Amino acid sequence: MDPNESAAYETERQAVEQIKDARQRIGAELAKVIVGQTDVVEQLLIAVLSGGHCLITGAPGLAKTLLVKSLAQVFDLRFQRIQFTPDLMPADITGTEILQETEHGRRMVFVKGPVFANMILADEINRTPPKTQAALLEAMQEQHVTAAGVSHVLERPFFVLATQNPIEMEGTYPLPEAQLDRFMFNVSIDYLSEDDEVAVVLQTTARDAGGIKALFTGPDLLRFHRVIRSVPIADEVARYAVRLAGASRPKRAGAAKFVDDWVSWGAGLRAAQFMVLGGKARALLHGRFHVAPDDIRAMALPVLRHRILLSYRAEADGITVENIIGRLLDAIPGI
Repeated sequence: MDPNESAAYETERQAVEQIKDARQRIGAELAKVIVGQTDVVEQLLIAVLSGGHCLITGAPGLAKTLLVKSLAQVFDLRFQRIQFTPDLMPADITGTEILQETEHGRRMVFVKGPVFANMILADEINRTPPKTQAALLEAMQEQHVTAAGVSHVLERPFFVLATQNPIEMEGTYPLPEAQLDRFMFNVSIDYLSEDDEVAVVLQTTARDAGGIKALFTGPDLLRFHRVIRSVPIADEVARYAVRLAGASRPKRAGAAKFVDDWVSWGAGLRAAQFMVLGGKARALLHGRFHVAPDDIRAMALPVLRHRILLSYRAEADGITVENIIGRLLDAIPGI
C-alpha cells in the first residue's frame, strides 16, 4: 500500500473508532446538565456528525437552548444564540458595513454578525418576517454571506439549530415548505416523565456539577463528516429510503389510499438523501460499518416530519404527521 494511502487509511480508522466511542462519551458529558431526552440527544448528535441543520420543536422550558449550547461545548465550537423577533433585520444576523476611520482614511469596513460562528441557535425562527428568515437560510445553503457585492465565507463546521414554539402561533411567520426542506431533521422535544422531572429539579437546585468538557474539536468534526460519507450502503437499503420518501407523495401511481386522503404534499428526493446520510452516522454510532434497514427506519420520523404537508381532511380527522409516517413504515416493507 502506498504510504499516503496507508496514512489516510489509518486516519480514517481512528475516526471510525472515535465515532463509535463518541455516543457513550458525549452522552455521559451531556448527562451533567441534561436529564432524559435520549432520542433527542441521539438525533441531534447524528445531525451534527452528518453536517446537517436541525429544526427543534418543543414548548418553552424544555432545555432546548441548554442542550444546543452543551453540544457546542462538547465539540469545542463557537456558539451564538440569535433571538428572532418581528423587528430583526437581515443585517442583524449577517453583519453590515460601517464607516470607520483607519490609517488609510475613512473607509467602509464589514462588521461580522452573529452568523459567523460554528453553531447557531436560531431561537423562535418563526417569529421573524420571511426576509430575515431568508438571510439565515441563504447562509445555511450557500455557506457564505454577501455584503456590498463581497462574499464572506462562513467558518466551517457550520450548523444552524432553529427552534419553533408550537404553542404560541399568533404573530408568527411559518417557514415555507421549500425552506423547511433545508433542515435535515425536525426534532421534537416533549415533556419529561415525572421521575426525570424530579431528577431535573433536584439537579438544578443543588450545587453546580461542573461544566461541560470539550471532547472533540471542529477539525475532528470535519473529519467525521468525511468518514461518515464513506460508510458503504447496499443498493437495496438505499432503495428502501427512496421508496419511503416516494410513498409519502399523493396522487401518483401506487400511492396508498391514506396518503391520497390525508397528504397534500409529500417528501422530495432530499428526504431519501438525509435518511441515508443519517443512517450512516447512526450505524457508526452503534458500532457498525454498514447501514441496515433499521437505521433508515430510525431516521424516517425526524427526516419526514417537516416534509409532509397534511390535507384539510387529515386535520379534520385528527390525523398527525406522526400517524402518517407510522403507517408508511408499516406499508413499505423492509428488506
